[in-house]
Amino acid sequence: MARWEPDARGRMTRAALDLYAEQGFEQTTTAQIAERAGVTERTYFRHFADKREVLFDGSHELEAAVEAAIAGAPQAADPLDVVGEAVATAVAVLDERREFAARRAVVVAATPRLQERELLKLAGLRDAAAAALRGRGVPEPDASMVAEAGVAAFRVGFEAWIASGQARPVADEVRAAFAALRARARG
Repeated sequence: MARWEPDARGRMTRAALDLYAEQGFEQTTTAQIAERAGVTERTYFRHFADKREVLFDGSHELEAAVEAAIAGAPQAADPLDVVGEAVATAVAVLDERREFAARRAVVVAATPRLQERELLKLAGLRDAAAAALRGRGVPEPDASMVAEAGVAAFRVGFEAWIASGQARPVADEVRAAFAALRARARG
């Protein structure tokens, strides 16, 4: 092993994405990821539970950002507007990682096990948003329905952002998806 280098977590994430894109998720081992990243397999498992989790690092931070934005929104604001703005604000960090996000989306779309994990991540985001809405006094089933709509608009906005290939911010695409949802709901 070479001498210690910083950002082992980032190196492992990039190495995993590269290997998944080159040879496929199923054909890639954690040992290969660790070797490419210049770490031991033991180090890999100190950071990630399995080979799926390396591509989902940061999902808890996204949930926390959405929860904080919902909690900090004006009390009189409409719950759907609150969730829409919270999600749009939280995902803005993806703009800095557009190329990575686009490559990751391709790998996830090609791999059923990663698709499953993506759905679990989105369910966690939905649950976090619903809990934050309940914390604001939004009753059930409204809190759950609004949170579910928020995740749906996030998915649509994110997919539009990836597909466009343009430099438009992801938050704009998410806000556009929320606007379309609102317009549809009105009739």
